[in-house]
Amino acid sequence: MTMIRTVALGLLAATALTGSALAQDAADNKLKVGLMFTLSGPAAVLGEQGRDGFMLAVETMGGKLGGLETEITTVDDELKPDIAANKARELVERDDADFVVGPIFSNILMAIAKPVTDGGAFLISPNAGTSNFAGAECNANLFVSSYQNDQVHEVLGKYAEDTGYKRLFLLAPNYQAGKDSLAGFKRSYKGEVVNEIYTPLGQLDFSAELAQIAAEQPDAVFTFMPGGMGVNLVKQYRQAGLDNIPFLSAFTVDETTLPAQQDAAVGFFGGANWAPDMDNEQSKAFVAAYEEKYGSVPGTYAMQAYDAAQMIDSAIKAAGGDLSDKDALRAGLKAADFLSLRGDFSIGDNHYPIQDFYLVKVAKRDDGKYQTQIEQKIFDDYQDNYAADCKMQ
Repeated sequence: MTMIRTVALGLLAATALTGSALAQDAADNKLKVGLMFTLSGPAAVLGEQGRDGFMLAVETMGGKLGGLETEITTVDDELKPDIAANKARELVERDDADFVVGPIFSNILMAIAKPVTDGGAFLISPNAGTSNFAGAECNANLFVSSYQNDQVHEVLGKYAEDTGYKRLFLLAPNYQAGKDSLAGFKRSYKGEVVNEIYTPLGQLDFSAELAQIAAEQPDAVFTFMPGGMGVNLVKQYRQAGLDNIPFLSAFTVDETTLPAQQDAAVGFFGGANWAPDMDNEQSKAFVAAYEEKYGSVPGTYAMQAYDAAQMIDSAIKAAGGDLSDKDALRAGLKAADFLSLRGDFSIGDNHYPIQDFYLVKVAKRDDGKYQTQIEQKIFDDYQDNYAADCKMQ
């Protein structure tokens, strides 16, 4: 009896140890994600859409990504590269993030890419897509769920070229994304550029630039002015009586700026890889859920962050839930085995998307809200022009 009791106790102890080990394994395999978005200042509305889109995806998937318990830490990059770089290091080194998702702005992406990827985490950019990382400086641990910056602007360049506009006035903020935007526009547009102006990032008074537009009388204006810059530019453009000059833009009239621009933006054109009236079931469900939860119309910032969560979910599933298998996770991210909200979607060899692009136009809905709507497809299954320069290690 004593021997039997001893064996039984031994089995119980072994079972307890095994259960403890399994519990520890589960705890060790908890997924940790760091979100880095601009959440303060005039550009906060962009970051809020990114954050909310990602969180909605996680909620839709039952609070888990890849079937793993998911812990999310959100930080504000404050639109300051030095602060962003320090916070990125903290997410990886202190918080042990497996994935960092962000940012919105390209100057922040430039600052955080090295500390995140050198620290051993994967960086998923749900918006910023600079040319350098699409080409010669591509990174095995950096993936983009949005686009290469030039591409959206190329949409307007091709539209201007196809429409027959001969003289264009170009306007963008003086930072990497602004430079990429005008480079992208000019890649598709072959007409005359009568003026090309770079303004300080964050500028809100465009009276001097509008006076120059009035003096030049171009066939159309193309601009990239995200966030509060775009809100003010559109209002001031209307107030200056320049309605007779077509307004072409990217990230200037969209779902983050329209609540403030309202009627001033109606009829203005943009370029995008998606719009809230996208005609597929997954997109319709996303728009309905987002509007119900947050009370606003989602834009591409929210959509791309939602898809970033789906990328992570699919990659973890492809790796069998093993977060230590970086090669399998990387292959899973590259495979992008999920149903994108935008429909056709794949990841190129430079880890940037291959997708469709559209001309969109601002409209006022029957319920009084404003949104962009698809006018026509401009590019089909379009890969960026820098992919050939990427020699992935």
